[in-house]
Order: sequence, then structure tokens, then C-alpha cells
Amino acid sequence: MPEITMPKLSDTMTEGTLLRWRKKKGDKVEVGDILAEVETDKATMEMESFEEGTLTDIFVPEGGKVVVGAPLALVLKEGEKAGGKPKAAPAAPATEAPSSRPTVASGRPLTPRARAAALRSGGGGVGGNVNSGVTGVRVKASPLARKIADARGVRLAGLQGTGPGGRIIAFDVENAPVGVGSGGAPTAAGSSPVAAILPTPIAGMPETRIPLSGMRRVIAERLLASKTQIPHFYLSIEIDAAPMMAFRKEYIEAKSAAGGGKITFNDIALSAVARAAMQKPKVNAAFSGDAIIQYGSVNLSVAIAVEDGLVTPVIRDAQKLSLKEISASVKDLALRARDKKLKPEEYAGGTITVSNLGAYGIEQFCAIVNPPQAAILAVGAIVKKPVVNSRDEIEIGHRMSITLSGDHRVVDGAVAAEYMSALRKLLESPALLLL
Repeated sequence: MPEITMPKLSDTMTEGTLLRWRKKKGDKVEVGDILAEVETDKATMEMESFEEGTLTDIFVPEGGKVVVGAPLALVLKEGEKAGGKPKAAPAAPATEAPSSRPTVASGRPLTPRARAAALRSGGGGVGGNVNSGVTGVRVKASPLARKIADARGVRLAGLQGTGPGGRIIAFDVENAPVGVGSGGAPTAAGSSPVAAILPTPIAGMPETRIPLSGMRRVIAERLLASKTQIPHFYLSIEIDAAPMMAFRKEYIEAKSAAGGGKITFNDIALSAVARAAMQKPKVNAAFSGDAIIQYGSVNLSVAIAVEDGLVTPVIRDAQKLSLKEISASVKDLALRARDKKLKPEEYAGGTITVSNLGAYGIEQFCAIVNPPQAAILAVGAIVKKPVVNSRDEIEIGHRMSITLSGDHRVVDGAVAAEYMSALRKLLESPALLLL
């Protein structure tokens, strides 16, 4: 009796929203057919069938939220009969208020009485629970929230979760008042509770309340963790972009004559970032608690804006790719990211990230480190400005600003400066990228 369950479509996914069924009850299903569209914490993805037969039953309506591993539907082969296993119910339709959402686990939704009891005890539901380690209460919390709580010695059972179904998320741990959930540890002298700063209604002000999607919630958790747990530092350089402009023009003219395609300034920057990371590998690394992991290849995470936030698909072994190959990879990833067609493995395994806002006219900015990576490059627009040439004359030049945000646990200032110097050399002598 093949039972279709909610798959784990990303490394941080704990639940998904079933947006749309692509098959209906009674349809024939073949291996590889698209059964449904599922919204994860990173994107909307198509869910394939690994079974063949007839879609006999659908347990979750469109818009329902379901934890990973919970049953979604039943596919039976000819002559096969359904067993007595109970059907699952979704955590909630998308239109329901968070407070009314039952949570799916082991095929059974929580009753209102059970949900209320769980919330009073700090558990907030079932599924993904962990023991508080002190009172024996089972607490529902995200993996990131548990990690932060362990690092700070915070008892999860003492916190009230604001996530789906009362789930404790990183925001709740980070904004817990001093002394709350600390296991009775004394509060430091002179310290005061840190309360969450939330908006209050403004009289006469029209407003629209937009519920957090799975992607936006994870973005909020990860970036909060990055800025509060990672000691950021920033280095900026301004490069002479005139050689890049001349190189791109010559490259396009040469390729056009041979029937080739175009490249962008972003393609050139991506290639240079990858090559420089191989020359200065200490920035192509990650913090691992008791060690620093230094990678032997560059998997380039590229920040791409989509409707619901930001995704960072990965170009693997980017230092080995030609400009043409990098250009093709970026175009393909961007197109499929915006169409929500990327696969889970295409988000995983990045070692350094590039975020380019030059196309939006942003001249300079500082990006937030994308954990567990140790560095992210923020690339600005090419702008005209007065510059002093080698003859001490003022002339019109083209300049581009690039800022590195680094994790100081992994990368020191001098190491980052050496990397930025190598990056400058490649961008101001872009013909080196063809070697």
C-alpha cells in the first residue's frame, strides 16, 4: 500500500504547504509524474511520484500545512486494497488563523483541548519535539532555536513560541527576557529584560497584515542568527572598471563573430570571485565549532531575488568554468528560481556567496554572511566619477565598489585584505580569467 508522504525537500524543511494537486482522485499515476506543488522554506517545488497505480485517496486539501513524513495521499496498484491506517489531516488551510492550526504528526491532528494543553506547557504541539532536559516537558522548537538555546543555556520549556502551532523559533530564543528559561541562573547585575519590539496599531493608519511564508520565516531566522551569532567585519575596495568594460566589449564582439553569446559584468565578477578564492583559500571556508573547514573547490552561491524573498542556488566548481559556462549557469539558475523549478540539491553545498545589486543602481552595500559560509561579496553598480589618473590629472573614470562581509571567527582582516587584492587584480586585468 504505497502511501505518499510529505518529502523533505530542503535541509532545513520541517513542514510544507501543499499548494496545488496536479493529479485528482481516481487518476492513473506513473513513476515520475508530478503529483503536487509544495511550498517549502526555500521555494515552491514540484513533488514527483515514485509509485505507480491509481490515486485512490487524498488526505490533504490544497493550502494545507503538513510536517515532513506525514501522509498526503494513497496510491494503490490494481487489485490492491487500502489498509486500516488512519488518514492524515493538514496542519491548517492557508486562510486559517495560526492559533487555530492543528499539527499533523503520526497521522492524527491535535484536538483543540490537546493543543491548548500543549501550549500551556510550552510544547506548542507535536512533531519535532525535544525534551527540555529539566522538567521532562516535551517542547516543539526549530533546529536553529535549539542550537541557539543550547549555546546560551536557555530552557526552551520556559519560552512561548510564536511559530506555527506555537513552535519556538530562533526569534523567540533571541528575544527571551533575561532570566526567563535560564534554569534559575541568576540574572547579571544591572541587566534588564530584552523584550521583542513589535509594531502597535496606529490610529487612523490603513494597514495590511501579510502572513509570513515558509521562505520568509526561514530567512528571518537565519539572518537573525547570522547577525547575532557571527562576528561580522567589513572591507571595501573600489576598482577601476574601465578594463572590465573594454574586455566585455571585445569578448562580445569576438564571440558574436563566431556565433557566441553575451556575458554580463556580473558573470565577470562571479568568475573573478571564484578564481580569487582558489588563490586565497582561507576565505573559502566555514566555522565548525572546534575546527575551521577549508574547502578545496569553490561552490559559488549566487543571490537571486524572487517574489517571496531571496534564494542562493549554487554554481559548483565555479573556478573550473569558463565565462561562457558561468554565464549560462547563472541564467539557467535565475530563470528556474523565479519559476520555482529549482531542485533541493541546487541550494546546498555553497562555500562563498556573491550578491550583486548593481542592476538596481546600488553603488555600495554590506551583505549579511550566509551561514555556515565565512564570506559574502556585495557587488555594486559601475558608476562614472571624477578620478585622479597616473599623471595627477582629474578625469572621468568608471568605478565599481565591492564589499566583503566576513566571519571573524574564520577570516582575519589581513587574510580578507589579501583576498580583496587578488580579486582587484583579476577584475582590473580580466584577460587573466581566460587563462
